[in-house]
Amino acid sequence: MTTNLETTVDLKAAFEDIKNLVLSGKAMEAFEKYYGDDVVMQENEHPPTIGKDANRQREEEFFSKIVEFRAGELKNVAFGENVIISEWFYDYTHQDWGKRTYHQVSVQQWRDGKVFHERFYYGA
Repeated sequence: MTTNLETTVDLKAAFEDIKNLVLSGKAMEAFEKYYGDDVVMQENEHPPTIGKDANRQREEEFFSKIVEFRAGELKNVAFGENVIISEWFYDYTHQDWGKRTYHQVSVQQWRDGKVFHERFYYGA
């Protein structure tokens, strides 16, 4: 039986790895390692994207259109029972959206060592 403390420690270790991968330009490696096959991801109030294949395609399309990445920084993180809430700062130029500088909050729900639901909140 896994205790809440063990779960929290495991989540902290997983998140530290995700953070390091994302900040070193390996976000897709983090995605492959830590996201479940049935993952649901949602941007603000947009319809959710369901399944790892569909989310992989969405993520790859996003990253392929980054023209210049100037900054990414973890500002805050909180851990709960099977949940991680993190605040990030990003500054980049996107092929379709132009220059973007903003803070984003991510709420990840975890099950069996994988993210099964993630929602992003940021100013439009």
